[in-house]
Order: sequence, then structure tokens, then C-alpha cells
Amino acid sequence: MSAASSATQESAQPKLSLYGGTGTGRRITVRDLAKAKREGEKWAMLTAYDALTAGVFDEAGIPVLLVGDSAGNNHLGYENTVPVTVDQLVMLAGAVVRGTKRAMVIGDLPFGSYQSSPSQALDTAARFLKEAGCGAVKLEGGRRVLPQVEALVQAGVPVMAHIGLTPQSVNVLGGYRIAGRGDEEAEKLISDAKALQHAGAFAIVLELVPAELAARVSAEIEIPTVGIGAGSGTDAQVLVWTDMAGLTPGGVPKFVKQYADLRTVLGEAARAFASDVVHGVYPDESHSYH
Repeated sequence: MSAASSATQESAQPKLSLYGGTGTGRRITVRDLAKAKREGEKWAMLTAYDALTAGVFDEAGIPVLLVGDSAGNNHLGYENTVPVTVDQLVMLAGAVVRGTKRAMVIGDLPFGSYQSSPSQALDTAARFLKEAGCGAVKLEGGRRVLPQVEALVQAGVPVMAHIGLTPQSVNVLGGYRIAGRGDEEAEKLISDAKALQHAGAFAIVLELVPAELAARVSAEIEIPTVGIGAGSGTDAQVLVWTDMAGLTPGGVPKFVKQYADLRTVLGEAARAFASDVVHGVYPDESHSYH
């Protein structure tokens, strides 16, 4: 490999200096992400639901992996995220943790597992940390979940908050809609973000929020913001990995950029395998034992 091509390859890799690189023998922590915020370094987050793909993302340098309740409609075949259970996500989160060495793995608290009380939230979060080995948890909501956030943080559980569009509330919202439009909604979202920061959240996901408002929130709070459909003014960006890699069937939201076409690649591989079997081409001598 020439020096020029090597330099080009190196420049294409994410800068990992703030996170210690891949050889430190430790995982990313909330302190690393806080440092990135202070120094103006953006970072990427992807969802992950199994050990193999999580390992690929870990090797690629993705510093944070979210075992999201998006597993419901992107991995488990549900219509939305509401049916996902704690048992299901704890199992998937454990696989992601075992498949990675460096990334911070965050477990999503599913619908019905934290809303009723701070003690319920703590019981659920404890399972993600003790059974799955997650480094943090995520939950949806603004001021209404402040008691839960405070209880978790006081118990030693790092919490990523999530405001804007909250998919677990899809039935109340009547569908997926942009949040924070209009002065009243915008001020409420900013107030929620500041309250969550005060309660101890280490980061906040902003989903389907106007870009200008997301940039304003990012500038007015000290903890990192993670955008999804919230423009480029946030400190980090997250995508559902099946959307990002082109595996999701049908259309994807406007904010999704597809970086590959895995659905076509996998389909072609499956058809080629089937054809080889039907025509007696596979297995051949090189794939047989004697």
C-alpha cells in the first residue's frame, strides 16, 4: 500500500483520541463523552441487537451502541416498539456487550418498565447493568420522568434521556410527528432538556426536532445531545443500524442516509446459494470431507 493510500485510509477513520482508541482495554464512559462535548468533538451512535453486528460496529470505532426498543420493529417483527419486553431487551443487550470490547452499551428501558415509579425504574435498570452488563440505560420523557432519572442517578446508574418524538408514546401522539414546532412547544422542550440535565442525565436524545431548535438546546445545556432527525447542530448522531445499512424494507424517514444496500447484497447471496444447491454445484470437492 502506498503512503498516499495509507494516509487516505487513516483520514477516513473516526478520530478516537478522546476515547482512548481501541487498545486501551477499557470501555467508553460518560466522562469520555462529556470531554468530547467540552472539546467540540462529535461522535456517532448506532443501534445494535446481536453480538456479530455489534462487534463489527465496535471494530469500526463506533463509541456508543444502543440496544434500543427499536428492536421491536427492526429485529423482532413487531409493528412498533410498544410490545418489547424487558426480558427480550436484556437478552439482546447481553449479546451486544459480549460481542464488543470498547463501545459503551446502553440498554433502552421498554414501555411499561419504568413509568409507574422510580423504584420500578431502578429494578428494571438494575437488570440491564447486572444481567446484561450495560454501562448505562435510556428512557423516554421530559419532566414526567424526572423522579425516575434522579433515583437512577443517585443509585449509580448513568441515564441517557430522550425527548422530542418519543416512540413509546406513538398511540397517544397518533403517529410519528415532528416535535417542538411553535414557540410554546419549543420552550417546553428546552425546559425539559434543562430539567433532565439538572436531574443528572449524562446525555439527551433529541428525536424529530427542528434543526434550529436542536442546535439551540445543544448550545444551552452542558451535556451532550444526540440527534436523530434533528439536524447537524447536535453533539452526536444516532441511527437505527438497519436503516443506515439499507436492510430495512420499504421507505425510510427523510433524515436517514443509507450507507449501503445490504438488503440487495443478502438477497443476491441467498439466491446464488440456492441456485448452486439446485444445480448440484455446491458442495463441490473443495467443500467436502473424505
